[in-house]
Amino acid sequence: MADETGLDFNDQIISLENKYQQALKDLYTHLTPIQQLRIARHPNRPTLLDYIFNITDKFVELHGDRAGYDDPAIVTGIGTIDGRRIMFIGHQKGRNTKENIHRNFGMPTPHGYRKALRMMRYAERHGFPIVTFIDTPGAFADLKSEEKGQGESIAQDLYTMAGIKVPTLGIVIGEGGSGGALAIICVNKLLVLENAVVYVASPEACAAILWKNSKASPKAAEKLKITATELCKLQIADSIIPEPLGGAHTDPHWTSQQIKTAILNSMDELQKMGTEELIRHRRLKHRKIGGFQEGLPVDPEKNFNMKRKEEPRPGLISDKVLQAEVNKLKDQIIMKAGESSSIAPDMDQNGLIEKLKREINYEFSEASKALGIEEKLSKMHEEFAKVETRQLTSGQIENLENLKKEFSDNLATAPNYGRLEYKLSLLKEITDAKVFAENYKKTLPLKSKVNEKFKQVLKKQNLKQKIEALKYEIEKSGVSAIEELDQKLKEKVVEIREEVESEFVNALESSGVHVASKVGNSSMSVIKAKVDELNSEINQIIQDVIESTPDLKNKIEMLKLEVAKDKNTPSEESKEKIAGLEVQIKQGVAEVMSCAAVKDKYEELQAELAELSGGSNGSLIKEPSYA
Repeated sequence: MADETGLDFNDQIISLENKYQQALKDLYTHLTPIQQLRIARHPNRPTLLDYIFNITDKFVELHGDRAGYDDPAIVTGIGTIDGRRIMFIGHQKGRNTKENIHRNFGMPTPHGYRKALRMMRYAERHGFPIVTFIDTPGAFADLKSEEKGQGESIAQDLYTMAGIKVPTLGIVIGEGGSGGALAIICVNKLLVLENAVVYVASPEACAAILWKNSKASPKAAEKLKITATELCKLQIADSIIPEPLGGAHTDPHWTSQQIKTAILNSMDELQKMGTEELIRHRRLKHRKIGGFQEGLPVDPEKNFNMKRKEEPRPGLISDKVLQAEVNKLKDQIIMKAGESSSIAPDMDQNGLIEKLKREINYEFSEASKALGIEEKLSKMHEEFAKVETRQLTSGQIENLENLKKEFSDNLATAPNYGRLEYKLSLLKEITDAKVFAENYKKTLPLKSKVNEKFKQVLKKQNLKQKIEALKYEIEKSGVSAIEELDQKLKEKVVEIREEVESEFVNALESSGVHVASKVGNSSMSVIKAKVDELNSEINQIIQDVIESTPDLKNKIEMLKLEVAKDKNTPSEESKEKIAGLEVQIKQGVAEVMSCAAVKDKYEELQAELAELSGGSNGSLIKEPSYA
């Protein structure tokens, strides 16, 4: 276009090239495991011989297993790097279909592994370090290979490599599949190219076995932990050799130089070790793979990455399940309260509370949708987002408060209000149980102190004698119940009981537990009578209001009909209708309870109770204090 028009497009071309490079970088720095596997299998990816010719000064290939065969899928030979003689052994794939057929797609037969075994022993005899290159989908698994001892030949390679007396280095340049890769991977140090993979079974085969569908291979690749990063985390590989952006095939020469540098650095490190140290180093490297120790705390990162239990979506958990969980937790909390250990760690009460909160939030959200509040709130949020100062004006705050009031006023009319109220009541049950347990645990020291003081009071000689004498008189009278005692004995029982109570109160006072007053039986009967009288009057007021309020009376009749209609198996619609009517009736009754007449009677009773108990507010025992 520049030639045709005479215009200069250099700036646009440079901008496009920069965008292309950035897009390439973004793509190749966030590859998934299955994408890395595809790069490792790329048809243009450099092979073993490509790397060897790039990194060696001189190379001589050695052939044959000395048993009449030469497997082209395994290449062996001696090469020099900067004057160092090294034995190279590795898998060789083809560059095109013809070569792949000749090389059997990099899948060795037993003859190939026996050739590798011969070269290992040759290298050990002459003191050459060994470098293996791994790039195979697996050992060739046809009938002929099995007949000629495929498994035995792999085992012999593993056995020999484990005890070989020269430094060994392995480099995964493509894919390291199953036992085919394992045969020449038992080395002192294992390096992995950035986009290379190692697996026990191909992701396609794994997906076909586990999920009966090879299309699930991306999921299998992720679960198998096949990438270079995961191999290093699992301490299978020792380090990663970087590749150019886009994979090794984009710049084979640069990748070869990285491999050459890694080989020289590793050999410098390994050749400092003696023979015994080399063997021990190799043994320990493989012994620690997959090792773990019981009792050690789980690393937080590993704990975070563990599969979490999937919680049901809010709104789908049945009321029966929630109620059962709440009842179980309440029982545990109350049982635990009597123990000396702290409440909670082993009961997952926080988990259940969080679950209930999620359920309640879901019900609130559904209610706001049904009442049209969510839509209004969304519009208001959009208006707030347009404000540059990010500070709400007085008008916006007022609108927000009005919306909040509207939601509160209309919440009882929401179709799911019954479920919301039920879940709120479950949350309150747990909270009340926790408060009870905590208060109970706080009172345990006081309870122990009170019991101890009571025992001390009963051991006083004068009281002990009086109680024994009273017991003797009661036994002598021959009655089986206290109601059958004559008046004189009853008075004596009351007298001794009051004496014991007086001594007990004095003992508690002396130990720092302050008792404000005690209520006798006569006072208790008066209190009970007053409370019963108030309840009777309140019930009469409520009944009168219901009779004089047609709307409230009609709702009660509707509730009775609804309950009678679906008594055995009420439908969801019926449940919601019943819950809605109950709420409306309760609100009407609450208004009655707040009327002046009821309040006056309640306050009058409270004053009388305070007078009877001797306290300013009707309380019987003050908060205990300790010196």
